[in-house]
Amino acid sequence: MPPGSKRMAGLREREVGHLPPKRFANAVMASQDFVHSLNIQKRLRKHRGCVNTLSFNADGSLLLSGSDDRSVVLWNWEKGVPTFSFHTGHSNNVLHAQFMHFSDDRSIVSCAADGEVRHSQIEDGGRVVTDELVELEFAVHRLAVEPGSPHTFYCCCEDSSVWLFDLRGKDAMELFKCGAADQFTGENIELFAIAIDPRKPCCFAVAGSDEYARIYDTRMISPGGHSNSGGPVEYFCPPHLIGDNKDGITGIAFSQTSELLASYSYDNIYLFSREHGLHFNNIEVGERLLMDETEGVCHINTAPLPFSRDKLPIPKTFKGHRNIHTIKGVNFLGPNCDYVTSGSDCGSIFIWRKKDGQVIRAMKGDKQIVNCVEQHPSGTVVASSGIENDIKIWEPGEGENPSIALIDEVEMDMWHSSSSDSDAFFFYDNYDYMMDSDDFDFSYENDEEEGDDETSSEEDDDADNGGKDMSDDG
Repeated sequence: MPPGSKRMAGLREREVGHLPPKRFANAVMASQDFVHSLNIQKRLRKHRGCVNTLSFNADGSLLLSGSDDRSVVLWNWEKGVPTFSFHTGHSNNVLHAQFMHFSDDRSIVSCAADGEVRHSQIEDGGRVVTDELVELEFAVHRLAVEPGSPHTFYCCCEDSSVWLFDLRGKDAMELFKCGAADQFTGENIELFAIAIDPRKPCCFAVAGSDEYARIYDTRMISPGGHSNSGGPVEYFCPPHLIGDNKDGITGIAFSQTSELLASYSYDNIYLFSREHGLHFNNIEVGERLLMDETEGVCHINTAPLPFSRDKLPIPKTFKGHRNIHTIKGVNFLGPNCDYVTSGSDCGSIFIWRKKDGQVIRAMKGDKQIVNCVEQHPSGTVVASSGIENDIKIWEPGEGENPSIALIDEVEMDMWHSSSSDSDAFFFYDNYDYMMDSDDFDFSYENDEEEGDDETSSEEDDDADNGGKDMSDDG
């Protein structure tokens, strides 16, 4: 039956009550028609710097964003207006922000390039109380909120540390420092990503400046050290990268069935499942001392021998995007994680079909770089952000302008992304934080000059916060 006939049949089944509305909606969102129909429907404008983090609340009514301007904004994305905003207290770029569960969207945690993790509580009347939970020497890139918990979350830091927080007592506990796979060097790796397995909340993954995604089990961790087994309970890495130590991972994400996505800086995106685990395949990472017979010297190799790369299962691969200049996330789309999506250095949003790794859409999402792509928890809505100061809301239907980038055009953009206008904004060179002060002027004079170009609200925080009644009486 042609796709159009199937859609009409499904619609008829829904109308006569034979197909539950939720099942019908899931079928629509899982279809390629849904992906191909996405277009920019709204642009949310309030921030005065790059938007580094996006997340929806549990019911999808609000979108939370954080920016280089050190503020977070709560958006009524359907109306395209900010409902509440406040300064986080961070002294550098906000890199990640999340709602805590079951808090009526009043409890927000954030981390930043200043090395701080903060908790902000929105009180009745719009007053915000912000507490510093920990201050570290290096940037804290990512948070992971424990599913179903209003109190507990984790973070990972560039100094290799992983921390556990409990908001009931404002407690912060360092669980361990993530050591390099080559255990003989005594070095640690920088961490850029952390994610909790929704199917097994006792397990989380971390990744950073080497080629391995590591799985830890909280039941086996002794705080202040390593897991009782001497390290992670599992490692994931594409066979051709094992032991090379030439690449890093900027983003990871779990599916509903514990599959793990990992986005590499100079390589591709890979999808790992249980059978791709190195321990599952009886490979102990970084433990063997090898003899180089030619030179007659003893050296360490992080690729343990004997093993054959050819005999290891190959994870599913998603190719085409470019992930060099910034620390990008990676995500699933669709009600059953049917698709994989990521931003790119060429300014496009790539969407791949998960089952075969085929690129099915590349949408132009930023003039320079797209860093964040987040799906609504239940609706046919996607939010994206990048180097530009606005947030794009993607929904099915006719958009504000054509947003499809042809695949061959994207490939050309990827190799010519260092054009003359690229020095008009900052890049993360080797993940250092560098900003030209001429690029971002936070003075009131600059805001007034930009006012004519912005179509949505640029009022001060007091005006915005009046748009959402945070009191119990509301």
